Amino acid sequence: MLAPHTTGGLIFLILTIAVALAFDFTNGFHDTANAIATSVSTRVLSPRVAILMAAILNFIGAFISTKVAKTIGSDVAQGTALTSVVVMAALLAAICWNLLTWYYGLPSSSSHALIGGVIGAAVAGAGTFGILKAAGIITILLSLILSPVVGFLIAYLLGLGLLWLFRGFMPAQVTTASRWLQRASAAFVAFSHGSNDAQKTMGVITAAVLAYQFGATPAKFDVPAWVIVLSATSMGLGTSFGGWRIIKTMGMHIVKLRPLDGFAAESASAATIITASLLGLPVSTTHTIAGSIMGVGARQRLSAVRWGVAGNMVTAWIFTGPITALLAAGIYFLFRLVGL
Repeated sequence: MLAPHTTGGLIFLILTIAVALAFDFTNGFHDTANAIATSVSTRVLSPRVAILMAAILNFIGAFISTKVAKTIGSDVAQGTALTSVVVMAALLAAICWNLLTWYYGLPSSSSHALIGGVIGAAVAGAGTFGILKAAGIITILLSLILSPVVGFLIAYLLGLGLLWLFRGFMPAQVTTASRWLQRASAAFVAFSHGSNDAQKTMGVITAAVLAYQFGATPAKFDVPAWVIVLSATSMGLGTSFGGWRIIKTMGMHIVKLRPLDGFAAESASAATIITASLLGLPVSTTHTIAGSIMGVGARQRLSAVRWGVAGNMVTAWIFTGPITALLAAGIYFLFRLVGL
């Protein structure tokens, strides 16, 4: 096994950081749809402008807090479990899942993938489930499960409120106002996405660095400034490439949206995500925006939502964690076979 303060350990740590940034990159282009799908589908923003805006605001959003990073790095497993080898296995499993679901245009959760990978690799490394922190994992799971429900409810209520607010306006006035509102809400989603998702990579990089330095994660979990900058940059670059397959599914295949609907969905999801970030709760931005889109569709009428597409997404979400946990455990054992 690789030990702290050794040349081999340092080389593997550098490789782990590189893979973590690669995961952050795939997270960026996989989740570009979260910020811009509704704006592109309603033609409020051109694809090129929407992606550029999302990339810049993803980068800026990553700097507002490190609470989510601390949750990922210290509340999932005991500090002795998160070695560079464990983190590497978790990241590779999450990257494989991101690429597979991107290829098939299926929105899935990078958060679920990473957390599932960390759990699977940590248990494989320790040989026991006792290494896991039950309270922290339960809190994370609840935030992942409840965030799309909260987004759904807020979007549903906001959609009703907007109908009442604009009831006396001419259709042309509503369209003009809602297009400007949706531009602002799309920017808010991109910013909130950076505030939550980039921190997950910060958390695992910091855990791996601390494990190399001290042999375990110390009680004081501080994210270095260079980790924040690298994670934010990697996610921003990934976002700039745009995950077109998932954009199409999120923006066009769940429910047909108008600009005012897009504003309601984006505002609901962004408010949910930024609140979670400030509380240190990792959430799935994909789940949250999809739940918000469904809420807007349900406000129109239940049949407006393509529940078959939604069902496929939910199925992918359910299986993401277990699959990446098993995959990460398998990758960890392969590392052990080659002497890492």
